[in-house]
Amino acid sequence: MMKAFISRNVSSLLTSRALRNSRRALFALRRRLTGGTPTVHYFHQADDPYSHVAVQLLAPLRERYRIALKVWLVAPPDEAAAPEMELLRAYGRRDAARLAREYGLDFPEGAAVPDAALAARCTALLARAVRKKGFTEVAVAAGSALWAGNEPAMAALEKEHGAATARDTERAVARGTAKRRKLGHYLSGMFCFEGEWYWGVDRLNYLEERLADAGLDRAAGTPMLAPWRDLELAPPPPSAHRPVIDYWFSFRSPYSWISVPRMRKLARHYNAELRLRFVLPMVMRGLPVPGRKRLYIMLDTKREAERAGIPFGTVVDSVGAGAARALAVLNKAIPLGKGEEFAESGCRAVFADGIDIASDSGLMRAAKRAGLSPETVKEALADESWREAVEENRQALFDAGLWGVPSFRVDGMPAHWGQDRFWALEQDIRASLEARR
Repeated sequence: MMKAFISRNVSSLLTSRALRNSRRALFALRRRLTGGTPTVHYFHQADDPYSHVAVQLLAPLRERYRIALKVWLVAPPDEAAAPEMELLRAYGRRDAARLAREYGLDFPEGAAVPDAALAARCTALLARAVRKKGFTEVAVAAGSALWAGNEPAMAALEKEHGAATARDTERAVARGTAKRRKLGHYLSGMFCFEGEWYWGVDRLNYLEERLADAGLDRAAGTPMLAPWRDLELAPPPPSAHRPVIDYWFSFRSPYSWISVPRMRKLARHYNAELRLRFVLPMVMRGLPVPGRKRLYIMLDTKREAERAGIPFGTVVDSVGAGAARALAVLNKAIPLGKGEEFAESGCRAVFADGIDIASDSGLMRAAKRAGLSPETVKEALADESWREAVEENRQALFDAGLWGVPSFRVDGMPAHWGQDRFWALEQDIRASLEARR
């Protein structure tokens, strides 16, 4: 009881608009008092596909907004912050190509793992360029050469711009990595402005809004460089085909919660079959989630939830018994035709209502809201078959090349990871319908 009480109140405070606005006001006041220039920090990793996409927007960002832009080179995240690194790298290359295409940027389709020696040369080239003007142009050209495996192009850039020594390169990466850690993050392709973090192209819209609110937009009222993407829900193309959406999620994932209502809406709109592929939370599968990662996810989910109009922030962590009990009930609810209802009710209980689903009363409240009786809940808790289903779903997720949730795919097409890929899933659904007219 006390643990749930603390969780509710701490999470509500951390995600409150009042705290966020107060922090922003303090940063702005300090900047005005010291006469400092509004400074955006950008953290770049040469062989990170998302960094290559993001760096292409540095020049437009600097041109449009009255800011100073400080670039740092960083090392890859450690394993605790980014588990299943090989899967992440493979998925990242594929996803970056799709993301770049959506935003009119460049990343090669079917890019392979970059050559390690060429990546080291690219980093040395950038370590020299980061101290000079024109870093963005060099970084874009070097990244293009790296991802294309074009050694002659890299050599030409080295001849024109020079490269740092191995020792100076190591120092540059160490300085950037230390700065990133000090400011509180772990990934590359990240922007940081006065205490808040923005991941690459996907979250640049929030940074742009904040800069505009601060009166720093030179082109106020015109479209943003990287506007938010979500569901369009245009009229479905005529087709007799019924798409099948595989949807992996967990009861401990904040991003899962804010994806459930939109996923249900998407499936209904396109008359798709929604297959709920529930899995254990990452930490219950032996994958670590460090504190700074949990904090960033919480704050990032809050702004994504606000944008989508979904309540979020009064949280009681379901890890352990709460998640296990909810999975047992969900496993029972699906064949009764109540799976979607309980998935939404259970996630809402955890992340919006502050209900402790590890308790009998909390679980019953979530079940009742989904139309499940107390008898059904008791039967579900006595049935251990959910563990087999969880393992099957976990294996299917890895077979799809992914490991985290929420993830989804339509009709066996390449899978997507993250609630910010609904636009890609919807495009896949429409493509599947068009192909089967």
